Amino acid sequence: MEVKPGDRVELKKPHPCGNRIFTVLRVGMDFKLRCEACGREWMAPRTKAEKSIKKILE
Repeated sequence: MEVKPGDRVELKKPHPCGNRIFTVLRVGMDFKLRCEACGREWMAPRTKAEKSIKKILE
């Protein structure tokens, strides 16, 4: 899966705030994602992040 910083992705499971759209801030061994609704940033291991991405929006 070709994900790069600046892409907007839709995840399979929603964030606790109810939003599924995230912005990719960093890609490497870990992904850094920012929720577009509440602004919360979190890091996820690459394998877990790639499995949870439903589709790339931009």
